[in-house]
Amino acid sequence: MTRTPITGGSGGGVRVRGLHKAYGRAVAVEGVSFDIELGETFALLGPNGAGKSTTIEILEGYRDRSGGDVQVLGQDPQTAGRDWRARLGMVLQSSGESGNVTVREQVAHFARLYPRSRDVDETIAAVGLTAKAKTRIKSLSGGQRRRVDVALGVIGRPELLFLDEPTTGFDPEARHEFWELIRGLKREGTTILLTTHYLDEAAQLSDRAGVIAGGRLIDIGRIDEIGGAEARVPVVRWTDGRGQHEERTTTPTEFVARLHAEAGGELAGLEVVRPSLEDVYLGLVAA
Repeated sequence: MTRTPITGGSGGGVRVRGLHKAYGRAVAVEGVSFDIELGETFALLGPNGAGKSTTIEILEGYRDRSGGDVQVLGQDPQTAGRDWRARLGMVLQSSGESGNVTVREQVAHFARLYPRSRDVDETIAAVGLTAKAKTRIKSLSGGQRRRVDVALGVIGRPELLFLDEPTTGFDPEARHEFWELIRGLKREGTTILLTTHYLDEAAQLSDRAGVIAGGRLIDIGRIDEIGGAEARVPVVRWTDGRGQHEERTTTPTEFVARLHAEAGGELAGLEVVRPSLEDVYLGLVAA
């Protein structure tokens, strides 16, 4: 599949053009281009080893690129200084918090590192850890530690927030609470770059998404447009005396009515399935 052309200006958020990263002869990222506008939530999706993490680390300034142009909040991450980093928030896959301090002590310590940090207790409450504020981090469950990671990522009131698999270890209730927190940050104008393997999470939180595979960006667009119209054509499934059937159609209501008329009544196992973001994504990365 060819890469979707990228159009539009940088918007002052994130601008990536022809990003290339190689380790010797091994190419991790090749020709990736996209924009993230200020205030937008953008999901970067892809299987493990696709080049997703390498791209994110370059944007965060943790890894140098081999080629291409990158601007994040108007600066090149490869040369940007401490003031630029103070404008970013990061929730990484692996945690670096100290286990011997309490939740509140750790969040308060991070708050002092930023010029306009959030209220410590309000941040702890927002991630659902008020009851554990005085508990040492080493005594928390995996999901609770992940909430600490999120608190540390947002305490500095970042202009741009990187969320790398943020809800790993969350139970369903905690995930929904987290989603509300992220929606609140978005309402405040925070620009968010999300990576997640939970496609429903991307659909819930993101304005647009890019799909990366084999080091290349294979599609980009609004969540309800990824994959194109053909990938979102509904599927009608039913069973009759000849066995099981499946038909893709852009007019499922008319098609089902015709089936009923031909059968003279109800059909067993009749269902209309509208492809989800996960269905579309799997089709893209398998192509």
